[in-house]
Amino acid sequence: MAGVETITVEVAYARPEEQLIVALELPAGSTLRQAVEQSGLVQRFAEIDPQRMKAGIFGKLKKPDQVLQAGDRVEIYRPLIADPKEVRKQRAAAGKQMKKGGGSAGEASGD
Repeated sequence: MAGVETITVEVAYARPEEQLIVALELPAGSTLRQAVEQSGLVQRFAEIDPQRMKAGIFGKLKKPDQVLQAGDRVEIYRPLIADPKEVRKQRAAAGKQMKKGGGSAGEASGD
């Protein structure tokens, strides 16, 4: 690549039991999608769907056509197992159930 300016970036993907970070040298102006494709992670991890994946840079969700800067860490995010809103609703409902019958307010008054 003589005469072509390049940047160095990392592409990261993690499963609960395995994490992998791949360092890449890409032409300046490369996009998030190009970095993921060049990383080889799509071939290594069958669950990554390049058409539907969510990815970001340093923990912030970005679009696939985001142009990368030198030193960026692209992160491929796994799909959520549970809907966070639903989990919060379930926790709130469980908390309300536990609070019912938790003691009498009159017990602390003394006489």
